[in-house]
Amino acid sequence: MAIDTMFTAAESGRPGSLRAMLRRAWRAGRAWSVTRRTRHALVEMTDEQLRDIGVSRAEATREIRKSIYWD
Repeated sequence: MAIDTMFTAAESGRPGSLRAMLRRAWRAGRAWSVTRRTRHALVEMTDEQLRDIGVSRAEATREIRKSIYWD
């Protein structure tokens, strides 16, 4: 099972413009932050809470141990 978050937004300006690059960097940082918070929340969940969301302790542990750079 993969736990995934997707961000979409309309790109404004030319693809190579400074504004577009900054927007992509901002979104990448935001996605990293959401992923980090989600993984930290998994650590604090009980086995019962994990079952409620359909995730086993082993799946949660695998997700927590993933690299932030190679998701």
